[in-house]
Amino acid sequence: MSNQKIISKIGKRGAIYLPKKILQKLGINEGDKILIEVKKGELTIKFIPDPLSLALRIKKWAKTTVKEFEEESEREQNEFYKT
Repeated sequence: MSNQKIISKIGKRGAIYLPKKILQKLGINEGDKILIEVKKGELTIKFIPDPLSLALRIKKWAKTTVKEFEEESEREQNEFYKT
């Protein structure tokens, strides 16, 4: 999708609507944050991924149960606090 050009319209109150296809390809959802930059008369929009949505989107490489997680947490707390 590099170097793709799109013509779009400015909506009410200056809203910029990006095509659904592009949002899906970039993994951008409603409520995600973007950085808007104006330099030398050009507008640049960059997606700012938030850590939680990144964690939910990436391919999972390990599995753990709640019980395993709690046991590991207790071990680490005991080690940290030397109880």
